[in-house]
Amino acid sequence: MKGRSYIGVLVLIVCLNSLLVKYHSYFSDDEDKIYIIYTDNTRNNETSLLLHYKSLLQQVTKRHLPKTILQYYKKSFSVFVAKLTKEEANKMAGLKGVVSVFLNQKSNILTTKSWDFIGLTQYVEREYYESDVVVGVIDSGIWPESSSFDDKGFGPLRNKWNDSCIAFNFSCNRKIIGAKYYLSTSNEPLSQADFESPRDSKGHGTHTASTAAGNPVTIASMLGLAQGTTRFAIPSARTFVYKVCWSAGCFDESILAAFDEAVLDGVDILSVSLRSDSIDNTNHFKDVISIGAFHAMRQGVLTVVAGGNFGPRPASLHNLSPWTIVVGASTLDRRFITAVKLGDNRTYEGVSLNAFDLEETLYPIIFGEDASNTILDVFRRKSRFWKLNNTLDVRLVKGKIVLCEGKEGVEEAFRVGAIGILMYGPTLPEKALSYPLPACFLQTKDVTGIFKYISSTRNPVATILKTYELNDTLAPVVVSFSSRGPNTAISEILKPDLIAPGVNILSSWPSNLPISNILGETRKSEFNIKSGTSMSCPHVSGAAAYFKSFHPTWSPAAIRSALMTTAKKMSPVNNRDAEFGYGAGEVDAVKALHPGLVYDADEEDYIKLLCGHGFNTTAALQLITGDNSSCSEITPGSARDLNYPSFALKAAHPKQHVSGRFHRIVTNVGTPFSTYRAIVTAPRGLHIYVIPSVLSFTSLGENHTYVVIVDGVLKKSMVSASLTWDDGYFNVRSPIVIFDERAERVATSSTLRNVVIITVVVIFFSFAIIIIRYKELCIFL
Repeated sequence: MKGRSYIGVLVLIVCLNSLLVKYHSYFSDDEDKIYIIYTDNTRNNETSLLLHYKSLLQQVTKRHLPKTILQYYKKSFSVFVAKLTKEEANKMAGLKGVVSVFLNQKSNILTTKSWDFIGLTQYVEREYYESDVVVGVIDSGIWPESSSFDDKGFGPLRNKWNDSCIAFNFSCNRKIIGAKYYLSTSNEPLSQADFESPRDSKGHGTHTASTAAGNPVTIASMLGLAQGTTRFAIPSARTFVYKVCWSAGCFDESILAAFDEAVLDGVDILSVSLRSDSIDNTNHFKDVISIGAFHAMRQGVLTVVAGGNFGPRPASLHNLSPWTIVVGASTLDRRFITAVKLGDNRTYEGVSLNAFDLEETLYPIIFGEDASNTILDVFRRKSRFWKLNNTLDVRLVKGKIVLCEGKEGVEEAFRVGAIGILMYGPTLPEKALSYPLPACFLQTKDVTGIFKYISSTRNPVATILKTYELNDTLAPVVVSFSSRGPNTAISEILKPDLIAPGVNILSSWPSNLPISNILGETRKSEFNIKSGTSMSCPHVSGAAAYFKSFHPTWSPAAIRSALMTTAKKMSPVNNRDAEFGYGAGEVDAVKALHPGLVYDADEEDYIKLLCGHGFNTTAALQLITGDNSSCSEITPGSARDLNYPSFALKAAHPKQHVSGRFHRIVTNVGTPFSTYRAIVTAPRGLHIYVIPSVLSFTSLGENHTYVVIVDGVLKKSMVSASLTWDDGYFNVRSPIVIFDERAERVATSSTLRNVVIITVVVIFFSFAIIIIRYKELCIFL
């Protein structure tokens, strides 16, 4: 026995060693990985660029260079993609002429009535030049046959758009004037579902593109739900599509390539409903979306980005660059309600997108715990959740409605032939979802009555009614999943900038795709209902494009200012995180056309900001700008002095005295002769002074400077205030937020907790694998 135990220990050691070897090889620094190298921008032709890239590589590796350089960009910025070891990448990062080096990672896609809700109705003023506006969409492609992209009635294209459609099985038209796709140089293979063309195989890109610039479509719905005429922001605008997302993900190199070409393609607005998975989200030049948007800004192109779906955790925002518009998600004044009717005629209301019609036929209802698959010795509690295959007994469930805890395991219910499913949890979800069979999500407090009915009735029965719409009188409010501030990159620039509808949005969908990716779903529709900041982003992109049609020469910063200072004021009573959730407020595309005053900013302003935030050497700055810019020739700027249409001040210590000073410049775009007076709202104990408090203008385009001084004691982790310039007609409102480190603390502790949990799980499963392998080997001893 003793000898046998020694052998067992030896086997365990061998197993552990092999496992460690496997993991070592996976994380080894010697392994080639794909890196993106962002270099200086001083070379003006392809030959000199390629020679420069090769020169850099020769300093860190002796390998065959043609096989090392996988891809390079030459149009808008200087970036190349190469296979390097970690050691080579570290050497590369230290070379002269290199701005940053980072792994090529995957980014994630962030998932009608909404335009009426934010004021852009069919009766609003339209500009003749609307058809000259081009919205670029960087996403998963587009479904060109969708009626939202029909070019009937569109005029001829400008010459610059000819031959911009790159693909087989895909045709552009006068609405979709260009379409390109970008494959990754990684070893990720295309799936059978992927089209090697700009054609959308995920649905996300079609949904976002049509939201921003789709055509009106009469009698649109998702299988009869949300029925009506779909109308979008700027139906006469053109669309240019850049497909960067595939089944394997959206790779950084592809996103950079899309930005590189979009700027030269001449798009006016870029809509990016993606989230970069950059390890260092606080470094704008290791984040591909931030890099691309910076160079787009230099060419006068505004980039609108989704803020992310990681709320309500504080400091969970992504895409934080100050030269973009970051968008959060708000609710729409429409809710989808699904009712459940029991055999005793009692009715309970929940949430789902149930297009199935059971015609009020009553079916047997059973609790999942009472339907355990005893043949496979499944524990009863496991079948309450039934997240795994074979946890439910088909003989007990087929043809019945099953009640379960949580929303996982729908596929198992469908697999065993349930006629419907009832799910429950502590709160109702804000976004309604589609399922491959009749379904409803209920609150736990309501399910108590259903439990009592099932347990007290010999043959309990129920039915699930078809979903109907209900007016939401509390809208708009920030949805819980929308990522929150404060800004973790530059804390004293308030993010998000705006919110827009992002819940239960009806928009176009590829006609060959099922309406959800849940196993068993086969129903298809030309329109689909989706939720996320991905849906909010194209609302603001569309609003910016609408604005651009009236003011084609305005800068990206001026457009952002107009949208922010005219946004609908939100209530902190219904939105606990206040400006960290909604920024300046909900976008109002029509009101934005006439902002009165604007806060403009250009490349030089952002360079000043960079000089004050780590790029303060001439060499570092010129790597980014590609010109002779020097921090010694300008005054480095603080975030407080960037000409931004909002104000954020971080206190050094909680519950202590706080003070700060902001400088701003406003440009008159309202009426030539006007006098604006400063109106400040602030909580008790906080003093805000505006110097001067009166601004008088005598001409359009005239500039005035002013200073905001904040002084007081911060008693809470965050307080809200505002400054409004009022001339009796225009109201130019800017939010003011003062906060301290406590506003970020929850996020930090939550992140740490998640890291600990993940670590424990990894260790547990690692040893579980070892034990399993040990047992297998012992059989042969």
